[in-house]
This record gives sequence, C-alpha cells and structure tokens, in this order.
Amino acid sequence: MKFYIIDDDPAIPKMLQQIIEQDSQNTVIGIAHSSKKALSELFLMDVDIVLIDLLMPNISGIELIKRLLALKPQLRFIMISQVKDAELRAEAYEAGIEFFIDKPINVIEVHSVIKRVCQSLQMATKLDNIQKVIGATAPIHAYDPSVQRKQMTKEKTMSILRFLGITSEAGSADILLISKLMNEQNLRFNELNFNDIYQINDREKKVLLQRIRRAVKTGLINLANMFLDGLDDEISLEYANALYEYKNVRHEIDYLQGKRTVGGKISLKHFFDGLIQEI
Repeated sequence: MKFYIIDDDPAIPKMLQQIIEQDSQNTVIGIAHSSKKALSELFLMDVDIVLIDLLMPNISGIELIKRLLALKPQLRFIMISQVKDAELRAEAYEAGIEFFIDKPINVIEVHSVIKRVCQSLQMATKLDNIQKVIGATAPIHAYDPSVQRKQMTKEKTMSILRFLGITSEAGSADILLISKLMNEQNLRFNELNFNDIYQINDREKKVLLQRIRRAVKTGLINLANMFLDGLDDEISLEYANALYEYKNVRHEIDYLQGKRTVGGKISLKHFFDGLIQEI
C-alpha cells in the first residue's frame, strides 16, 4: 500500500514512516507539514491511505479531508490526534476517516489500524459492486433533500462498518441492504421478510442469516480487540452499547484474554435496531 502522511510536527511522520514500512508491502511516498503542500501533491500522486493530523494549522484536518475526498473519493484516511473530544471525533468519522491513531504514538495501535484499513482497501472492488446493488451510483442532486439524506445515511452506515472492520466480510453487502430497507421503510429488524426481499426459500434464508451473523460477530471481535489495544474512546463505547450491549463486548474481551470459555453473544435484532438508531 502507498501512504502519505500529513502532520505539522516533523517528528511524527518520521516515526510513523518507520512503523508503516516495517511491512515490506507498505511504502510512504510523501510527507507534508502543511495542508497547502498536501493538497498540491496528493492531487498528482497515486496514494492509497492518508494519515492526517486533526489540528493542522490554516486548514483543519477535517476540512482537508473533505477537500481531498472531493478530488479523490477513493482515498482512505486515518486521523492522528491527541484530542479526546467525542463530538470532534464524531465529526471526523462523518467527514470520512476510517480510524483514529492517538498521540503519543503507540506502535501496536498503528500496526492494528493500518492492518484493518489495508484489509478494507483490498475489498474495494467488492464494495463498488455493493454500492451498485443498493443504488449508490445514482447521481446526487443538490436540490433534492431526500436524495441527500439517503446519501448521508449510506455514508454513515459505511463509516460504522469501517469502524468495526467488517467492510471486507461477505455479509457486509447484506448489512448495507438491510439497513437501507429498514431506514427507508421505517421497519424494525423483526418486521423484515427476508424471503420476499431476497426472493429466497427458508434454507437460503438460513444461509443468509449465517453469513450476516459471521460479519456481525467479526465486528464484535474487532471491537473487543480495540478495547484490548486501549482504543476505548467515546465512539467505541457508544457502538459497544448500541450494537452489541457492552456486557457482550466485555465477555469477548475476557474470552480473548483466556478468562472465559465462551465469548460474547450477538443479537441480529439488537445490532440492526441499534445500527438504525446510530445512522
């Protein structure tokens, strides 16, 4: 993967470059200490992942992400920050970041976050197909508020799935479609008729739900690992409660630490109803 790092502190990019390039498949092809330089270089460079400081002078990290995405919507962003403000972090996720890396830099955290984003990128083609299935390729008209709301809802759903690290899971396409239907038709999970939606029989429905459960369970495991890695910020806690019930995340943590023989349980009803509340 090709990386670009933006931070006004010269020491941070050097440290991150050393960590990133420990994997021979990763290369840092550019570093900028100002937003202006980053804008001019990234417009011309072929980059996969951008690491960017939240509190950049002149143009904030969040504003810079918005401008860069307007130019190159395929870019993936990881935000670097020592700020713990929940609203500011939520704004960053809304702007399009995948994860936060907290300052001071922790090597294990950087490796964990980079791995998740790289895995997500490797499924870019599949995600393009998912967007086509749910109509995400339809043009967005600025004068149509309902279309804008649908686009914002899709983006919010994707940001949550990216946060959970499950965009590369086979069931992610189904999660996107189901959440779209629930949101647009004002339905709860138990009110969905999967046989009619997918035109499938009961056996095929069972396979479908198993596929979704695997993706949701992977999200639970990834969330538990975030807590183990010390990434227990306000966003993690909110999703732990809303999507899984925190007790199940706690049980999964204990299982990963060898303190329990079974991990946390998942409820598709709780996950999807919570997901709709979040979006």
